[in-house]
Amino acid sequence: MTASEPTASQAQRWVLQFCHGYDGPFLDCARQYAVLFEGTPYKVCTVYLTGAPSAEVERGSASDEVIFLDYSSAQVRGLKLAAIRDFRRIAASRDFALCIAHRFKPIYVALLGSDLPVIGVHHAFGDYKRRSRQLFANFFRKRLALLGVSNAVRDDMRACLPDWSAERIETLYNRIDVEAVQAEQVSREQARERLDLPQGAWVVGNVGRLHPDKDQATLIRGFAQALPQLPDGSLLAIMGTGRLESALRALALELGVSESVRFLGQVANGRRYFKAFDVFALTSDHEPFGMVLLEAMAAGVPVICSDCGGGREVVDGEGLLVAFGQPAALAGALRDCSLSPLDPSLPARRLSLCFSDQAARVRFWAFDWLSQ
Repeated sequence: MTASEPTASQAQRWVLQFCHGYDGPFLDCARQYAVLFEGTPYKVCTVYLTGAPSAEVERGSASDEVIFLDYSSAQVRGLKLAAIRDFRRIAASRDFALCIAHRFKPIYVALLGSDLPVIGVHHAFGDYKRRSRQLFANFFRKRLALLGVSNAVRDDMRACLPDWSAERIETLYNRIDVEAVQAEQVSREQARERLDLPQGAWVVGNVGRLHPDKDQATLIRGFAQALPQLPDGSLLAIMGTGRLESALRALALELGVSESVRFLGQVANGRRYFKAFDVFALTSDHEPFGMVLLEAMAAGVPVICSDCGGGREVVDGEGLLVAFGQPAALAGALRDCSLSPLDPSLPARRLSLCFSDQAARVRFWAFDWLSQ
């Protein structure tokens, strides 16, 4: 198969999409890739390796058929022989043109359980740092091509697989259904009421696990440094839970800003409430992409992002980049935003050009490495 877009005159075939699971940020992955085939002769069958059957997930997968293998995490350790047998049965059930597999375990199962060409999609750094995985990928390189969700992830894979041609390891950005996300988002007033934030406060927002990779410690330190120069009553609102919550609360208390830092906890459908924020700040040190940046941009909220990983590619001139792990740099950016707000139309335009379903579709069908 080549990656030129098929025409209506071609015979209908199927695409087999294989996902590890649908937890957290991976819930939308199946939809993102299934819609690439809308309006083509291809139908999409999406298979979830782990996770119980769910009508909500099935509806959100944008696929013609959804299969839940319902393995536990423990059952897909080791050789995964049962999963390989199940996959082989599914692959033989109809005329599949290719498999799109997300993350390494589904790639492993798909390659051992079928003869299909496989597009492996990687959402994190370091997936091919292990020598065993390098050997596995090299063995199947004739029918394996790889996509990273950012150039940063792509470059990480290229460094680990130096004998591969660059055309076999490419980038296809994560994206959102911009109109659908915006339709979900409630007004600023409603969002603040839901999150129990004062209507008149100037609010810095952050969303993510309370985990070292997200580096909310730098966020709190930078906010504390900036606070004397921010509008009266300014707040930092952190949405999420994790093992560092107690330590982060203690840090805010130590810095004397505990009354100005709100820990919102886990908020269901949190992206609905992004308009509550006056600016969104992401201080991660290890961000392969940064979907929350897209969701903030869709809400028309200016973004500040640490200059590392895939986040810089999302912002790229339409927000503010600050040096990673530097509270003083973040403080300066917060002060600048409070005095001269960024134009929210700029990130909205970038969303359409780079991170929409249509933009991804154009790029996906422009690839020609599947025929190599």
